[in-house]
Amino acid sequence: MTSPSVADLVTEIRGEAAALGFAAVGVAAPDPSGHIAAYRSWVGSGRHADMEYLARDDAMDRRANPGWREGFCPSSLVVVAHPYGAADPDGVPGDPSIGVIARYARGRDYHNVLRKRLGTLLDSIDAAARRLGVADGVEGHVFVDAGPVLERELAQRAGLGWFGRNTMLIDPARGSYFLVGVLAIDFELTRSAPFEPDRCGSCSACIPACPTGALEGRDETGAPVLDARKCISYWTIETDAPIPLEIRAAMGNRVFGCDICQEVCPWNRFADAAGDPAYAARGPGEPPPGVEPLPGEERFDHPGTASPRLVDLFEMTEPEWRAWSRGSPLRRTGFHGFRGVVAVALGNWLAGVDVAGEDARRALDLLRAAAAGAHPVVRGHAAWALGRAGFDPAREA
Repeated sequence: MTSPSVADLVTEIRGEAAALGFAAVGVAAPDPSGHIAAYRSWVGSGRHADMEYLARDDAMDRRANPGWREGFCPSSLVVVAHPYGAADPDGVPGDPSIGVIARYARGRDYHNVLRKRLGTLLDSIDAAARRLGVADGVEGHVFVDAGPVLERELAQRAGLGWFGRNTMLIDPARGSYFLVGVLAIDFELTRSAPFEPDRCGSCSACIPACPTGALEGRDETGAPVLDARKCISYWTIETDAPIPLEIRAAMGNRVFGCDICQEVCPWNRFADAAGDPAYAARGPGEPPPGVEPLPGEERFDHPGTASPRLVDLFEMTEPEWRAWSRGSPLRRTGFHGFRGVVAVALGNWLAGVDVAGEDARRALDLLRAAAAGAHPVVRGHAAWALGRAGFDPAREA
């Protein structure tokens, strides 16, 4: 597969991928996963918490055979990296009264962005293959996080980077602030050279930086290990269960996801400080780029995602929250799940407040109402937050 026409097709794929905003692209073979044994061991240890969709036998089998779908067996996997930016707005994360939202989640839902752009890339590959005369057509399937493939392993095999100790894929030229998408196609392309070296070296800055001890270093195979049962991202996104007491205080003001293990990584000094505009933080009342509010939602002056104050986040009604989260990853938590997390963040902020100012008094009233409300998790988290506050009216409440 080294004929000039196939090489030309790969060149066109790289050009089209760059035009679509992908920072890197590589090609991997759809060979069986070499990481599946470590994955099965991780699930067997219970470190996946209650994310049972990761533990189903059918999902494991499909992860072991990347890109396969019923009636479709791929010949190549085109793997792309899409940057989502690294710059924090003013006050984030240092001001404890402001809610911190993970960088990837401040704008539009990456599932929709990547699916659309990978679909466009597939159309371009099909058209180019026909024009170059290397195939009568190319079919494929798009995988963006929701599909059962081990994206980071495939990205390493496609030459995009290595597995860091923080479990992130790290590109030496770009750091780790990027999303990975996979396009499985039924045409054999020239493979990229895999990224072999581990450039973490002796650095382990991410491990002690994790405030909950979720990062456990590398196992005997060299795979980095994360325990989701201790991970702030898990507790703020993947479950609406009561957050364990030992996790709550360590969460600080992070209300959706956590970037700490990336923030301390030296390689992220090379990260794209802007990223794709689709993921940009938005101001009060602004929807994600390209997302139109439903009729009536224009009237909601929600707090945005750039530097939202915790009291403003907690004060949102469910219709306001729906307008705020529409078209973004923030919708995943559900309204009550999100309020429960923000209640914990309010408790962590109020723990350092001696004299109640206007925002603290607002928080007190909101938490008092929530502690008497109907939702059990929000009620429990709100009561805990009141108990954390350092001023008398909160203790009385």
